[in-house]
Amino acid sequence: MNEPLSSWHKVVKTSDAKLLKSILDKEAIFYSPILFKPQKGRKKVMTYLLSAAKMFEGNDFHYVKELATASDAILEFNAKIDGIEVDGVDIISWNEDGKIVEFKVMLRPFQAIEKVGEKMKAQLENMSLWDKLKLKL
Repeated sequence: MNEPLSSWHKVVKTSDAKLLKSILDKEAIFYSPILFKPQKGRKKVMTYLLSAAKMFEGNDFHYVKELATASDAILEFNAKIDGIEVDGVDIISWNEDGKIVEFKVMLRPFQAIEKVGEKMKAQLENMSLWDKLKLKL
């Protein structure tokens, strides 16, 4: 397994924000299955990926198939959220420095897209409130 992909798997297992930051390029782009507009920049990408990790915690998230080259990977995953089976694909590209430059998520079926959208919205709102609280402290 190549180093960027190995580091990504560590992030998935540990939700390690410092490790995630270290493997994301400053100009990374995140393509959400829910949002039309791509999210650009390390901070935004970190917010979405850490929110997704938190959302999938305890929901039997696991990768079932992996195809990788020196600069790209396609990772198929499954999870179960509130009784709804989620099938998805993470498409990840990284540069010569081993930094993730693009992260795209695809989901199916439609009920899974709706459920993930609902859960992600709640998770992002919680993170936003936490950030505001930290700023006030």
